[in-house]
Amino acid sequence: MRESKPEASPAGAVARHATDHSAGPALYLVATPIGNLEDITFRAVRVLKEVDAIACEDTRQTQKLLSHYGITTRTISYHEHNEITRAAELVKEMQEGASVALVTDAGMPGISDPGFRLVSLAIRHHLPVVPIPGASAFLAALVASGLPTDSFRFSGFLPAKGGERRAAIEAVKTSPRTQVFYEAPHRVVEALTDICELLGDDRHVVIAREVTKVHEEFLRGRAREVLEALKSRVGVKGEITLLIGKAEPQDAHVGIAAPGCPSIRQKLEQIMAEEKVDERTALKKIAKDRGISKSEAYRELQRSK
Repeated sequence: MRESKPEASPAGAVARHATDHSAGPALYLVATPIGNLEDITFRAVRVLKEVDAIACEDTRQTQKLLSHYGITTRTISYHEHNEITRAAELVKEMQEGASVALVTDAGMPGISDPGFRLVSLAIRHHLPVVPIPGASAFLAALVASGLPTDSFRFSGFLPAKGGERRAAIEAVKTSPRTQVFYEAPHRVVEALTDICELLGDDRHVVIAREVTKVHEEFLRGRAREVLEALKSRVGVKGEITLLIGKAEPQDAHVGIAAPGCPSIRQKLEQIMAEEKVDERTALKKIAKDRGISKSEAYRELQRSK
């Protein structure tokens, strides 16, 4: 629905808009602070006060915010372990005339947090879904990173398993855009180690830690420099956003044979014949000569078959 012009109101009062729940039942996706409690909009506070219920990822965490702003609206839990049943319950409430706000522990609902199932179900039942924009950790980290923002990709959390994480990192080796990930503090050193090995020590990276909080910190530099800085610490704590700069011109062509050069398959057969070695050894030599990983060389070999 299009917002109407603000109604006249007493000094200090917040005007209503046509997108508020006073216009009928709806699902409001309300962004909440990612650290600093002041990072919430007037509209968000008003909506949280006026809706019939607030669906929270963690009611105890959300209660800190509600108490700070004197919000007494009823809360109900909505998290990854109960969202299948709870989403249906909330939609039923809205069908009966209730307005519901969805919040997560921090940031915008649905971004690496529960919410998609409820939004999809509300849309299928023709209920209005109204975003109330606000704080987002990855956007805050991106704009302050110093890396290009004209083109970027946010991919949520890096995989926890080493092999899957390495595959995700290797996939952005020649990316022409800034890559943004969330990462757990106890895994960030491993992730940077993989970046150094797979993307090179000189790849530009940024670690944004505890964004908007008291101990906010940005570590900017080449991958090896940032890795050594983190290794020098007793431990890494806090919420982490990891940003990887886009491939520099010379990186974008690493591993790509120049016109006229033999393919990996041709080179493999040549080395195996001349040096009397097996395929694995020959492939390892090719990867080293071309500055690519063994897994990347193997994939290129499979594509040529």
